[in-house]
Amino acid sequence: MDLLNNLGRALLAGICISIGGIVYLKIGGVAGAVLFAFGLLAVVTLQLNLFTGKSQFVWGADFRGYSWLLVMLAGNFAGCLATALAVNTPALSEAAGAIIETRLAAGPLRCGVLAVGCGFIMTTAVRGAAGGNWWPLLFGVPAFIICGFPHCVADAFYISSSLLDPDFALTHDVALILPFYAAAVLGNFLGCNLYRLALPGAPSPFPSETKKATVEGANTEKSV
Repeated sequence: MDLLNNLGRALLAGICISIGGIVYLKIGGVAGAVLFAFGLLAVVTLQLNLFTGKSQFVWGADFRGYSWLLVMLAGNFAGCLATALAVNTPALSEAAGAIIETRLAAGPLRCGVLAVGCGFIMTTAVRGAAGGNWWPLLFGVPAFIICGFPHCVADAFYISSSLLDPDFALTHDVALILPFYAAAVLGNFLGCNLYRLALPGAPSPFPSETKKATVEGANTEKSV
């Protein structure tokens, strides 16, 4: 039951981000980027399982942690695909295809590097919201969109929508799209943990590690 619950939360997270993607594709510009934030607001408010929201909690984990993160990403992708199938129109497919064309033109390496920026913004937004500060989320989402930083779950919706266009699907197969998508996933993951790489000794979000450090500190004081 716990597995089904977590998968359901991952699926719903993909749907929420897709809703933000639909708004952005329809409106575009700064207004569309700002309204896209609804997707992440819903994810954080409902405590759903989003790859870029949970990646910071898996850094340094064992194989089981990383494997669950990939399962979560699959659930997010499934939610995006389901949403694309439910609401897609030729106009949405065309707008989504334009975004994917931009990613492909940039190449996997550049997509991966740019995705680091998105991951960093996402971790900042999620940790800020967890502490009662929603400003990083409200400003962060438009920021990564305007900067052109790939978000692997949003891109999952754009990929799903664009491939529903027969003309796009004829000239863009999975083998062409997969390298850039894999680079975006890796870049997002590294970006979500960028503060650890840049600031050795930064506070860990793992409650168990925090508790362990407190206990060890107390034992050290006693020994002194």
